[in-house]
Amino acid sequence: MRPGAVHHPDSFSGYFERLVKAAELPRIRLHDLRHSYATLALASGAHPKVVSDRLGHSTISFTLDVYSHAIPAMEEQAAESFARLVMG
Repeated sequence: MRPGAVHHPDSFSGYFERLVKAAELPRIRLHDLRHSYATLALASGAHPKVVSDRLGHSTISFTLDVYSHAIPAMEEQAAESFARLVMG
């Protein structure tokens, strides 16, 4: 891939697949990597607005609707954080 050249979006997927195969890694789609980033970023406590911006989503609500279902521990963490705040 030439820097600055116009590329068809499928070119990126094909290039990524070749890199994964050459590295002898398990097959993963480029989209799977994007999903993994979003899920891990949210789980690590990254602000949803930052994750939303990096993914190019138009709203935070879209990001949370799509990705937060994969993080059931978020509700428990929120409850624990609130309890620490209230209980001191």
